Amino acid sequence: MNTFSSKGKRYNMDSEGFLVDYASWDENFAEAMAPEAKIPGRLTPEHWKVLRFIRETVHQTGGCPLVYQTCKATGLQLNDLKRLFPAGYLRGACKLSGITYKERVVDYYGEKESQCREAARPGWKEKSYRVNAQGFLIDPKEWDENFAIHKAQEMKMKEGLTDRHWRIIHFLREQFQQNGLVPTLYETCEMNQIELDELEILFPDGYHRGAVKIAGLRAR
Repeated sequence: MNTFSSKGKRYNMDSEGFLVDYASWDENFAEAMAPEAKIPGRLTPEHWKVLRFIRETVHQTGGCPLVYQTCKATGLQLNDLKRLFPAGYLRGACKLSGITYKERVVDYYGEKESQCREAARPGWKEKSYRVNAQGFLIDPKEWDENFAIHKAQEMKMKEGLTDRHWRIIHFLREQFQQNGLVPTLYETCEMNQIELDELEILFPDGYHRGAVKIAGLRAR
């Protein structure tokens, strides 16, 4: 566990640089971490509107809101969000809010290995995949298209995976293999010439909990 100190207060951070206990968050944390999220100067009322919506949603539901929900609730377009949080929704807005994209963030912070045993697709050999408590693949190298197909079924994506889905999935994996990082939401939309509304239709569970998870990756 890492620590971060500002104005005499110490904050415990996880290995990915996120606040461990969201209840220890305060406005000082957000202001002090802003430079880490590539935000110059002080946070503006526009920043605070997003941060407070995220925290209120976590308090009410126990889960981090999807980027689609945050944009709609605050009246922001994707370009507005990019201007406010250039490091990304996860690495910018969520991090400064003191939470992560992980489901049930209030109840769970660690990662416990579990086995995800999928029924084999016809013509495919039955295979087990190691996933963490949030259902993300532990080792991206274990990914195959069968994993993606069954993850989509778990998420109740009625159409299954279409060519438009596979375009995003393979883009994410290619970028990860080249750079060692999952591209931000902004990069994915811009490089694939896709609008946020279309991405929401394709992956209704969200960018990280939907597209990234199906691609066998975890954003850091």
